[in-house]
Amino acid sequence: MIEVQNLTRKYGDFTAVDGISFSVGDGEIVGMLGPNGAGKTTAIRMITGFLPPTDGQVSVAGHDLFEAKVDARRNIGYLPEHVALYTEMRVSEYLAYRATLEGMTRAEANQAIPEVLSDCLLEQVRRQVIGTLSKGFRQRVGLAAAILHQPEVLVLDEPTVGLDPKQIIAIRELIRKLGKQRTLLLSTHILPEVELLCDRVVIIDKGRVIAEGTPESLRQSWQGEGVVTVELKGSPDAAADSLAALPGVVSVAAAAAGRYELRCRPGSDPREEVFGAAVEKGWTLLELALRQTSLEDIFVRLTTSDRSPEADPTESGEAN
Repeated sequence: MIEVQNLTRKYGDFTAVDGISFSVGDGEIVGMLGPNGAGKTTAIRMITGFLPPTDGQVSVAGHDLFEAKVDARRNIGYLPEHVALYTEMRVSEYLAYRATLEGMTRAEANQAIPEVLSDCLLEQVRRQVIGTLSKGFRQRVGLAAAILHQPEVLVLDEPTVGLDPKQIIAIRELIRKLGKQRTLLLSTHILPEVELLCDRVVIIDKGRVIAEGTPESLRQSWQGEGVVTVELKGSPDAAADSLAALPGVVSVAAAAAGRYELRCRPGSDPREEVFGAAVEKGWTLLELALRQTSLEDIFVRLTTSDRSPEADPTESGEAN
């Protein structure tokens, strides 16, 4: 549904996006993940046609974004990081205005507006002035405007930034619902959103794609040391030495009285051996848990190399 090939954007000598390529399949929810300044917003603006690339190609629903711009844009719904709304207008008035911008007839608008008000849970505030709404409700208005013309592809740039926890939960539920009806590309630096919402992840850093796959495939590919947490009643003597001698255990650290963290070789799971040792030595085992490599571990490992002091100017608000 979305095909991105060798997409590049330069600002003078600075390369914000450096030849990225990836695809988003029909009905798929893909997260574009990266630290602030990685080039996500610049990439999103090019993919949605709001920023011309220096090089590369983008196609949406089979239409080249730069050769058949009208057809491609007709299939895109876009929610930017900072939603531009006319705050003096009422919600329903604003959606009617957006319908005219999308080239919809009055009959089409009259049918679509009640549907998006319902989908985005805005029916109770449809007559309310936008300037009086909370930021969470304004995000919903932005989403309603993005799907008003029933696009096949929905592109969201940092949709939960600046929201409080309750608003974040509500917006994520709405995104999950919308993702069941269309192809969705989500740009974020918030890891829980990727874990909760996305089928596949594209990790970008310094303008380049550095990893791509499902959360599970990334965990398998970038598996590091596992950590087993063990808690024993009464802090038995020499327990740390006994645990350190178990197969697969690299080191043991005492986290608290009777509590130990066992660092293990990649792929090792010594929980069965720990249980056997507890039975043999008469230890009372209070906790035994394995912490696998998380998406956060992978993200930190991939994006914490020496970073350039330069940053993507579009992500810091210095360029349009």
